Amino acid sequence: MDAEWENTTKPSLKMREIPIIPKPGLGMLAGLLGGIAFGGLLVLTGAGAASPILILLGIPLSVICFFLLIGLFTVSPNEAKVLQLFGNYQGTVREPGLRWVNPFFTKRGISLRVRNFESERLKVNDLAGNPIEIAAVVVWRVVDTAEALFHVDDYNNFVHVQSESALRNMATSYPYDPHVEGEIALRSHTPEIAEHLKTEIQDRLEQAGVQVMEARISHLAYAPEIAHAMLQRQQASAVIAARQKIVEGAVGMVEMALERLSHQKIVDLDNDKKAALVGNLLVVLCSDRGTQPIVNAGK
Repeated sequence: MDAEWENTTKPSLKMREIPIIPKPGLGMLAGLLGGIAFGGLLVLTGAGAASPILILLGIPLSVICFFLLIGLFTVSPNEAKVLQLFGNYQGTVREPGLRWVNPFFTKRGISLRVRNFESERLKVNDLAGNPIEIAAVVVWRVVDTAEALFHVDDYNNFVHVQSESALRNMATSYPYDPHVEGEIALRSHTPEIAEHLKTEIQDRLEQAGVQVMEARISHLAYAPEIAHAMLQRQQASAVIAARQKIVEGAVGMVEMALERLSHQKIVDLDNDKKAALVGNLLVVLCSDRGTQPIVNAGK
């Protein structure tokens, strides 16, 4: 009982593609058509000469050659034919052209062309817990036909579902915007995010015989319920950063003005006058509006 349970719980062996080079189809087509014609000629000759032997030879020959025609099939460029015999996988034909195999083989076509799709816009929470909308474009192709057909139920649907799952998982691993210098974020580090997404999708699709050629974010935005608030936050951060630059520049200009006045001895300023001058210069340099000068004409 234990041994039987162990056998039922063991995972199946991983199936790999087996390349097959079948016989050229043109030669087989010519030979089989010639066999059918020869068999028909025997039947006609036997009927005319009243020879049952020729008839008995001609009819089976024509029937067999006609049956063997079932083994002919064509393979288009960037296409493969997967061959099975009574349910067992026999191999895959990738060479394009007219080919011939055992007529009992069943043939399933599978495209090897490059494909792409854009995922649905997913609503997820980023690393900071903010709800965002995200979508991605995935470029992929089948590289192992046996895995694509026999390891998963529907490899095309499998690619779509697993890609969206990987995108959702990746989005929760990064913040939308960097909160500290050097932090990788969804909006600011596009190449790093695209490489991570490609790697995560490839890991999930490895068992389906699929190669991910490219994966990148096609849509990224805050969810509508917080979009306005986050826009105000971004605007406030931009204003603060700009003010910091203005203040740094203004302080440097005031310092330079005081040094020039003192070095060239244009005017002697005590501490009170220096404080007034510094205040006036900072107001002029840091104000977001044009200042109104007041001319001191003296008494």
